[in-house]
Formats: sequence, structure tokens, C-alpha cells
Amino acid sequence: MENEREEIKKGILLLVLISGCFLSVLNQTLLNVALSNLMGVFDVTAATIQWLSTGFLLVNGVLVPTTAFLMKRFTTRQLFISSMLFLLLGTIICAMAPNFAILLIGRMIQAVGAGIIIPLMMSVIMFIFPAEKRGSAMGFIGFAMIFAPAIAPTLAGFIIDYVSWRWLFIGLVPLILIVILLAFKFLVNVSETIKSKLDFVSVILSTIGFGFILYGFSSAGNQSWSSSVVIFSLIIGILFTVFFCIRQIKSKDPVLNLSVFKNKVFTLTSLLNVLVTMIMYADLILLPIYLQTGRGFTALEAGLLLLPGAVINAILSPATGKLYDKVGAKPLFIIGLLFMIPSMWAVTDLTATTSFIYLMTRTIILRIGLSFITMPLNTSALNALPKQLASHGSAVVNTVRQLAGAIGTAVVVTIYTAQVTYHTSEIMIENPMGSTERIESLSSILGSGDAYFFMMILTIVALLLTFFMPKKNVDKEESAASKST
Repeated sequence: MENEREEIKKGILLLVLISGCFLSVLNQTLLNVALSNLMGVFDVTAATIQWLSTGFLLVNGVLVPTTAFLMKRFTTRQLFISSMLFLLLGTIICAMAPNFAILLIGRMIQAVGAGIIIPLMMSVIMFIFPAEKRGSAMGFIGFAMIFAPAIAPTLAGFIIDYVSWRWLFIGLVPLILIVILLAFKFLVNVSETIKSKLDFVSVILSTIGFGFILYGFSSAGNQSWSSSVVIFSLIIGILFTVFFCIRQIKSKDPVLNLSVFKNKVFTLTSLLNVLVTMIMYADLILLPIYLQTGRGFTALEAGLLLLPGAVINAILSPATGKLYDKVGAKPLFIIGLLFMIPSMWAVTDLTATTSFIYLMTRTIILRIGLSFITMPLNTSALNALPKQLASHGSAVVNTVRQLAGAIGTAVVVTIYTAQVTYHTSEIMIENPMGSTERIESLSSILGSGDAYFFMMILTIVALLLTFFMPKKNVDKEESAASKST
């Protein structure tokens, strides 16, 4: 009976956390489709409007490395409710924003809340679930993290076409309030707090380091790698990140414990995480570019094409979580990547007549592959660590994902832009009398195919990396070692 009550508590706890995660991720992705519309509303350039995404990413990215300290210093309830209150405040400000500056401030306040939720949730799962059940629990989190961006483009496209952009925020307010009320009633603290002092020097170093790296890579996506802003940002970012890492290694009570990288499984899964996140983010950027710039589809049509694959991905996530608990990470990674490689190859030769159904089927295959990898990757990384390093592990995993997302986007946009320029000059030599619109469309299609070829190579590299992963019995040994430390 006692166990049953404990299970019910775990179920409610998981439901509250997943609801918060869903709204946080939905809010993060909802605005992507609305950016071109908001350029007209506030009369700003593409470079300026991009700050709604870049600013969110920066605040999120600089906050994540400090979440390990925050989880040590504050209770689960305090952190979760605070993060949801930040999300609520930012959403209200965005909904009422009279100008672009206020909208940007609201977005950055939202990002403070969003930055805490996912690492907090991963740590909670490490504390309340035994190693053999964490895959299933992570699978349900994966459902929220994947289903939110799955419906975001279609939902945002519908709201922009038929209502007003303000409803992207107004609609979230009552949902966030419900999650806050549920958290006050049902959320319990799962770990002991420790009164440790915050190392402000480390926080400043990580903020400048990660902030400039993220800004450098996101700027490289819009400008060029030779831009002085990009070069300066990356040099400053890398320099301060190196100082931050040295300080963490020497510190007795580090803000972010980098000793997690001494674990082979954690390091390998982190490398895989970088590659898979780069591929995933790049596809989310590249496919809409091809559909809208190359083929003239609307944002809503592009969203509808992406929807079935992402919904299938979300539905499969709990199932692959259970599979992870039974067979371990390695077989799932190999199966997932064997789905992903052909899905990348299928779009390396895009044309102006590639059918909608073909692209939708290919995206479904990609998303089936990702469902075997995304959450098992996080579970495998954190399962390999002792319980006392769980919060540091989740902070590192999420920091790595933030950086990989920015790098993946920047690299793929750079390759796409360079190849579009190359193909434009080639087409103009072959057909100097062709219309500008036709040349731009064809160059965009060919550039997308070239960028996908690069992503296919990354997917093959990821597959080769999985062969270095230990088998299930080694995972069990790691888990036993974790319990004994």
C-alpha cells in the first residue's frame, strides 16, 4: 500500500513537471513561425527580429550552467514555481508589448523560467526513480519536449492567419496559471538543500563565455564567419569558457562539476548529443527554408508537413524509454541512426517537383529515428553518473545541447548560403536570360540539397561513434558503481 501511494505521488509529480516542461518548450518554439509577421507589425529588419530567438537562446544558455548550484541551494518547489512565475510574467509582458523593445524584454524574462525547468526535471527523475525505471520516466518527458515543437508551427501559423500574434502569449497565460496552482498543491521536494556559497566569479566567467559563444554562432548564421562581430564573439567566448573550466577543475565546490567527463559513457553520449542536436536543429531550419524560399509554401503548409513526423516522434518517446530500460542504449542508438541516415540521403537531391507526400514520409522516417535516440541519450548519460552528480550531469547535458543547437544552425545556414551563392553564379552562366525569381528558387533548392549532404555525413559519424558505446551489462555495472559511491 505504501509503495502504491509512493507511485501515485511520483505520477502526480511527473505530471506537474511535464506540464511545465511542455509549456516552456511550446513557448520557446511558438514564435519561430511568427518572426516574419512581427517584422511588419513592429517595422523592424530581419536582423533585429532575430533577437527574439537569439535573446531567448542567450539567456537560456547562460543560465543553464548555474542550474546545478540552484538545485543544490533551493528546493524543487521553490525552483519550479519560481521558473513558472518568470514564464508567466514574461508571457504577460509579451502579450501587452506596445513595441519591439518591451516584447524582447518579455521574451528574455520567459527565458529565465525556461532555462531552469528542463535540467531541474532531469535531476528530479534521477533522484526519484531507480536506474532501471528512468528510461520510461525520461520517455514521458521526451513526449512533452518533442510534442510541443511538433504542434508549434501549425498552431502558430493558424493563430497568425486567423487571430492576432498576441494570442500566441494570451493563450499561454491560463495554462501557466493552472500548472502553478498544481505545483503549489502537489509538488514535493525530492532532495536536500545545502547552504553553499555561489562563486560569482565562475558565474561571470560562464555568462560571458557561453553568452559570447552562443551569440557568435547565432550571428554566424545570419552574417558570415568573416564578420568581425562573429570572430570577436567566438574568441572572447572561447577564452572565458576556458577560464571558467580551469576554475571549475580547481574548485572544491564547483558551480559546474566537470569531473562528469571522466566517465566514458557520459563523454560518449555527450559527443553523440552534440551531433544529433546539430542534425535535429539544422533540419528544423533547413526544411522550412526549402519549402518556403525554394517552393513557395506558406508557413502553415510547412508546419503541416512537419506535424505528422513530430507527433509520431512524441508518441514513440515513452515506448523507446521502456525499451531503453530493457535493452540499454546501444541497440536503440544504432536502430535510430539507421533510420536517420536514409532520411538524410533522401533529401540530398531535392528538386522543384519533389512531392509533398515524399517529404512528409521522409520526415516521419527521420523522426522515428530520433525517437530511438533523443531521450535514451539523456538517460544513458545521467544513469552513468553517481546520484550526487545528477544535477551537474543534467546541467552539462543541457548546456551541451544549447551550444550544439546554436552551432548546428550556424554551420548549416553557412553551408546553405555558400552553396546558394555558388549555384546562382553557375545557373547565371548556363542561363543568363533566366528570370531572377526562377534562379533564386532553383539556387535555394540546390543549396538545401548540399546542406543535407553535409548532415548525412554527420549522421554517419554519429553511427560510427555508437560502436564505442558499452553494452547493457556494462551500464548495469556503472549503475551499481553509482549506488556504492
